[in-house]
Amino acid sequence: MDGTKLQSKIYIGYGKAAKRIGFEYQQFRATSANNPLATIALQTLPASFTTKFTYSAPNKYGEATWLGLFDAREFAVGDFLVGRQGTFFIAAMQDTLPILCVQTNRTVNVLRVGQDAGVGLGGWAGDKPSTETVIMHGWPASILQGTKGETNEARLPQDVKTPWWAILLPAWPGVVFRTSDIIRDDLDRKYVISSAELTDMGWRITAMQAQV
Repeated sequence: MDGTKLQSKIYIGYGKAAKRIGFEYQQFRATSANNPLATIALQTLPASFTTKFTYSAPNKYGEATWLGLFDAREFAVGDFLVGRQGTFFIAAMQDTLPILCVQTNRTVNVLRVGQDAGVGLGGWAGDKPSTETVIMHGWPASILQGTKGETNEARLPQDVKTPWWAILLPAWPGVVFRTSDIIRDDLDRKYVISSAELTDMGWRITAMQAQV
């Protein structure tokens, strides 16, 4: 037996287990940078998600990652599963290891700010909706609270800190996020990207919430 056959047998085993303990999910794969769930489902199959294969511990606050149990022979990193527990994207399918999935809780658009010429301020230019270009549209993402907040520059007595957020998002070929790119979610919240790390599991982003 070689590695390819072993991996196939592992996924077949996951599929057999999911038939007994899982629920029906639909598999989707993006075909462009827009609306990945608007495509036709590739298949419907049983799947289960857990924190441990012993099913002995629930997930906790601030944790978006799960272990996926399903027949993944027809899957690729970045695919989506939609079903009973919501929407997940496949973050990693590492050889012989459990399938790492991210549970999403928001749908986002990613926008790039074009800069109008500043008036009286040299080369400075501000952000306004008319200068924003959509680079990804309608993508499920995980947006969870970060570990800190930013003090408001006005520093008024009743001001609260501006929250930071941790965002996980699948990668799309050719799209590279930059500092100051904007993310808008389905709650109409606006986030300004502070740092964006492209990993083999997709994008890991730190963003500050901003005024809409």
